[in-house]
Amino acid sequence: MLKTEEKSYLNFINGHWSSSSSNEQLKSINPAVQHEVVGYLQKSTVEDLNQAVAAAKEAKHNWRKLSGNARGNYLYRVADILENRLDEVAESLTREMGKTLPEAKGETARGIAILRYYAGEGLRKIGDVIPSTDSDGLMYTTRTPLGVVGVITPWNFPVAIPLWKMAPALIYGNTVVIKPATEAAVTCAKVMECFAEAGLPEGVVNMVTGQGSVIGQGIAEHPDVDGVTFTGSNQVGKQIGQTCLVRGAKYQLEMGGKNPVIVLEDADLELAVKAIISGGLSSTGQKCTATSRVIVQGTVYDRFKEKLLNEIEKLTVGNGLSKDNWMGPCISQSQLEKILYYIQKGKDEGASLVLGGNQLTDGEHGNGYYVEPTVFENVSNDMTIAQEEIFGPVLALIKVETVEEAIKLANDVEFGLSASIFTTHIQNMLSFIDDIEAGLVRVNAESAGVELQAPFGGMKNSSSHSREQGRAAIEFFTSIKTVFIK
Repeated sequence: MLKTEEKSYLNFINGHWSSSSSNEQLKSINPAVQHEVVGYLQKSTVEDLNQAVAAAKEAKHNWRKLSGNARGNYLYRVADILENRLDEVAESLTREMGKTLPEAKGETARGIAILRYYAGEGLRKIGDVIPSTDSDGLMYTTRTPLGVVGVITPWNFPVAIPLWKMAPALIYGNTVVIKPATEAAVTCAKVMECFAEAGLPEGVVNMVTGQGSVIGQGIAEHPDVDGVTFTGSNQVGKQIGQTCLVRGAKYQLEMGGKNPVIVLEDADLELAVKAIISGGLSSTGQKCTATSRVIVQGTVYDRFKEKLLNEIEKLTVGNGLSKDNWMGPCISQSQLEKILYYIQKGKDEGASLVLGGNQLTDGEHGNGYYVEPTVFENVSNDMTIAQEEIFGPVLALIKVETVEEAIKLANDVEFGLSASIFTTHIQNMLSFIDDIEAGLVRVNAESAGVELQAPFGGMKNSSSHSREQGRAAIEFFTSIKTVFIK
């Protein structure tokens, strides 16, 4: 088994690794073993951020002048280096964030695929010829990069999310300053080491670690940052969006979800149970697309509940590095306390706790931030656990009589990120697809997950209504330029 050293990870600015001007560091802790320090990170200042933005601004002209093919070759090189370090990066991810090693390896492999997908974008079209009313004129569109892009990423996918933002930003000709979440910044630093080894020109990619209130807000406020792409909480996302709006910077926000899965009487119940457990409880439920509400038709409710509880009771919880464990710890003490708060809130408001609901403290569990997979029933849609994002392994079962009632309840939240239905009836599928208010709609599949070549984003308060990944990424990271030649 590989072992990550308890070492200091520096900022990466203008092609060089450097300490923060504060001379202070932050610790990244293993959530499975609280006394274990995964690494030390720079507690950066606005001065450090200014240096990174200045480097990105200086580099943007030459970077955008490279051909798309040349930029793509750099991304291919990064992908190859990351592939060679897959086991090391995945173990770091598990030790720092807590998800199981198979999940961490899968996420790292996805990051490699993202890099290669966007490397290929360098040879795809970026415009169209448009007929002109002037017979002597040529009119066409092309795309121009934003310039310097600020990237602010969360802790739950510390390989995939930075890469699905950085890779399209870079291939479309932008330079980047990334601020990763402190809880998972060691893993992001290892990804940055791959960029450094690949030899991108100085200033094209920069990483500054530190507190969100200083570095994240500083990116949003910086006059030389032309666009900001953010994934995280609604509260922080709206603050970043407002800050960017005031100064006229482009912004992209991907935020929370309260994702429903509808199970109808004609569903394959075994398939539904498997998908709901994977979608709701893997990664300890710490996904923006995680299943949170399970809306079940009354005629199959009891059979479905029995199957679901039987399967959840088989799950093992513990250190994600052990192959015997299916679910790892919560990311931090504060996240554990938040989940326990919502569990208590569910009980206080009258929902029935039918499984789990406790912090695990015996044996090795006493060293980490562990909570049992939890299931409530007799949940009404006005309860807190049916309305607010928990970001933990908590499922709320809601019984309904008709598909129309199910869709109405599914839509009755402020979020609209992902939603799923299990049915074999074509009309039910079509009604769900047409009426559900979500950016990601899945039929007979779990709510979590989207393929990297497909657009991803939410409706309502789940996003700023832009889309990430796939070809859709070009819409945020570039502007259309219309050209007329006489």
